[in-house]
Amino acid sequence: MGPCFSYPSSSSASKTGLYSHASTNTHSNGTEFSSTTGATISSGQRSQFSEAASESSGGIISHSGQILESPILKVYSFLDLKTATKNFKPDSMLGQGGFGKVYRGWVDAKTLAPSKAGSGIIVAVKRLNSESVQGFAEWRSEVNFLGMLSHPNLVKLLGYCREDGELLLVYEFMPKGSLESHLFRRNEPFPWDLRIKIVIGAARGLAFLHSSHREVIYRDFKASNILLDSNYDAKISDFGLAKLGPSDEKSHVTTRIMGTYGYAAPEYMATGHLYVKSDVYAFGVVLLEVMTGLKAHNTKRPRGQESLVDWLRPELSSRHRIKQIMDKGIKGQYTTKVATEMASITLSCIEADPKNRPHMKEVVDVLERIQQLNVVPNRSTTNQAVSSNSRASPNHYQYGYRAGALGAERRRATPTRVGV
Repeated sequence: MGPCFSYPSSSSASKTGLYSHASTNTHSNGTEFSSTTGATISSGQRSQFSEAASESSGGIISHSGQILESPILKVYSFLDLKTATKNFKPDSMLGQGGFGKVYRGWVDAKTLAPSKAGSGIIVAVKRLNSESVQGFAEWRSEVNFLGMLSHPNLVKLLGYCREDGELLLVYEFMPKGSLESHLFRRNEPFPWDLRIKIVIGAARGLAFLHSSHREVIYRDFKASNILLDSNYDAKISDFGLAKLGPSDEKSHVTTRIMGTYGYAAPEYMATGHLYVKSDVYAFGVVLLEVMTGLKAHNTKRPRGQESLVDWLRPELSSRHRIKQIMDKGIKGQYTTKVATEMASITLSCIEADPKNRPHMKEVVDVLERIQQLNVVPNRSTTNQAVSSNSRASPNHYQYGYRAGALGAERRRATPTRVGV
């Protein structure tokens, strides 16, 4: 993950939000969340997602994804989550980021009520840093989006807490950490076949977001926000910067420029105009990271190579140079045709003009074809590498955040891995 940025713009802030009123958390647009066992929408008041669901065949967007008619979220007290996390003890902490710290917690598998450590199921509890400037807006966005969206490739939000200045979110636990941790924090290179599997899952998640009647622009797609379950199935996390797409036949949304260096689309950085295809650009950046094993943005690289896209974009169109930029640690795990196909779809995603970028559904189709073409010569070696090196350490587990500061690329020197 690169350094984050936030620039002001002339656009107004979102008008949807969560506000506490007596025992009920209430949206400014009339949507209410009950403070009992789950969140429900009050009669006659619908969120923008509910309206979109009604206009999209009863809310079902695809065979595997859905916009819910009403959110089903557990509303926790602060005491509940203190119990679930052993009072937020340091040994329960999974990671840390701009929003705050993430802790391991335990809840009952059926009721989601807090339970003692070792009893029930593990969850990830994100607690807002009181000094976070954007904290409330991001917390609100997570509830608004993940409370209404359901898809196998989106991380599940189980519940939330807003009490006496405390803002917390409770998610399903993703035991294999993030794609970022496997690409850049392992002693051994991450197997190629698993890289393909993960980007396909993430692509399906983005395609679902983009396919709703009122498109959802994720805005912060990057390797650290792709989390992995025990089977390495990918799920997109952290909807703090997500925005509803343009309406009234407009092509874009104008908003504050926020995101992560190296992943943000050039048109967004230049104008603040946010398109659905801006997500496609970020996806292409991740594909380039997956191919090369190098980070999207790294100021420690030689001058002219800080931006991975600017540095390696010319190489993607040359069949003879593609193998030179591929991660040397996965040599022999892919064919020349597979590398060429991957370079081609990556180049399409990072086109300068958003109109020339493919839709995510097209990207999914191409990646699935690449997966069918891909042959791993020695799968037993791949499986051994996964079992011995890819276990996420509880002390370095990333729930959408890095545990450290900027971090560095793998210890091997860049020239020995990229022959450009």
